[in-house]
Amino acid sequence: MAQQFEIGIMTLGEITPDPVTGRSPSAQTRMRETLEAATLADQVGLDVFGVGEHHRSDFFVSAPPVVLSAIATRTERIRLASAVTVLSSDDPIRVFQDFATLDLISGGRAEIIAGRGSYTESFPLFGYDLADYSDLFREKLDALLAIRAGNPARWPGGRFTHALTGLDIAPRPLGELPVWVGVGGTPASAVRTGTLGLPLALALLLGPVDSFVRPVELYRQAAADAGHDVDALRISVSTGGFVGATSQGARDTMYPAFRVGMMENNHQRGAGFALPAPPSTPRPRRPAACWWAARRR
Repeated sequence: MAQQFEIGIMTLGEITPDPVTGRSPSAQTRMRETLEAATLADQVGLDVFGVGEHHRSDFFVSAPPVVLSAIATRTERIRLASAVTVLSSDDPIRVFQDFATLDLISGGRAEIIAGRGSYTESFPLFGYDLADYSDLFREKLDALLAIRAGNPARWPGGRFTHALTGLDIAPRPLGELPVWVGVGGTPASAVRTGTLGLPLALALLLGPVDSFVRPVELYRQAAADAGHDVDALRISVSTGGFVGATSQGARDTMYPAFRVGMMENNHQRGAGFALPAPPSTPRPRRPAACWWAARRR
């Protein structure tokens, strides 16, 4: 049976220095570029536009639902997702309310990709201990799913969240708000996502695409063991990319900007890695780096 795929764009919201001048664009410029890119993506028929979350000065998006709401007023059909929401350092009640609001503004196009966050600056910023990195995410994801399940909400509380007993949490989205789990390839994360029966959003940060074969196998097996319909599971893969008229032209154009971005916009500022050069590297131009996402419907 033929499978259907959705194609979209995700931006991490980076502010990368111009490889020619060394100057960085302003946050306002990058915001304008992102709104324009999302508008064009909608016009040409792409399926999803995602915006990342970071809390440091070399990225310009700390509040994805705010940016996505601005995009919603300029677009008609493209689905709007966080990429990702750093749920571990956020409040699941506010996350649900923010994306339910986005869903109302966009006419039912909001999606959450919830993740631990491969960048960790939000943990000390909001008073969390990195030693609780995994436990925070597990508990807050369970709380978010409980809030989504019904209103009034019922959640027993835990170490990092308080109990919700018959409390009204509003607004509510137009339908069931999609919640994906962002996974960087960790087998345990893939297994838990499958056990919960949630859509799996894989991020290919480095390495070959086939490195995700085993996590996907584990995800599908865990879902089957938990009684979920494996054929109904949704999986996405996102990776850095740039589109040009020819493959060589795309490589030549993207390389200078990607090289700087890989070095500067890393988990530790300025402590990234050297991106191997393509066979030919002409005078650099500054494209805004983006991530391509392919999702199984």
